Amino acid sequence: MNLPFYITELYFFTLKQIRAILFPLLFIGVLFISNYYSFGLFRYDFLFIATLLIQVLLVVFKLETKDEAKTIFLFHIIGLCLELFKTHPSVASWSYPEPGYLKIATVPLYSGFMYAAVGSYIAHAWKVFKLELTNHPSYVVSVALCSVIYLNFFTNHYIYDYRNFLFIALLIVYFKTNVHYTIRTKVYRMPLLLSFLLIGFFVWVAENIATYFGAWKYPGQLHEWHVVSLQKITSWFLLVIICFIVVASLKYFKRKKKIS
Repeated sequence: MNLPFYITELYFFTLKQIRAILFPLLFIGVLFISNYYSFGLFRYDFLFIATLLIQVLLVVFKLETKDEAKTIFLFHIIGLCLELFKTHPSVASWSYPEPGYLKIATVPLYSGFMYAAVGSYIAHAWKVFKLELTNHPSYVVSVALCSVIYLNFFTNHYIYDYRNFLFIALLIVYFKTNVHYTIRTKVYRMPLLLSFLLIGFFVWVAENIATYFGAWKYPGQLHEWHVVSLQKITSWFLLVIICFIVVASLKYFKRKKKIS
């Protein structure tokens, strides 16, 4: 295969990626705007209203299906639950220091959309790249692993952080699993765990952009912004796996329902 072929493939790959990250891109765009203009609203309130409007418009203009919107709403709830715990004064992993009306406790409602953005990317990438999995473990094992990973985000503040054991479990369960994706007519293959790591890295990049614009603040960023610790990539790696398993399970059960 010659160089022009790979350039063409890269071009279409980029277009598909842009399509898949449409909601995250729009979210970051609104976040940037809110750093300078909030149109008479508290910034956090503006972010929630603007992001909710984006979701409505995506469905109206058929850039997102109603099922995809429901999936994003599910991730919003999952994210809010985690946010409520992580921002509690007894934990204080990060904070939202600005005022706003649209909050639950100290957590602005827009914060759930940050997790929804990750779920949105996976759901849309699954469609535009026509993802197929090979050597995938049973969904019972995947859902159980997903539940343990999510639970560890809460329990690691009170008992031992089991993420190292989770990494070993993930390696055992997904070592042979590959994800196949299509660009135009050619199908490519990638180890599933590598795709998780790559997505986690780019979410970390987005996290740096978000904290720079003040979406939230870690304790060490209250007075001056600095790059988020590389260790956070492992957290995003695990969160990406949760999002992936949720999307995969929803697709699995929907397909199973159609067959029955």
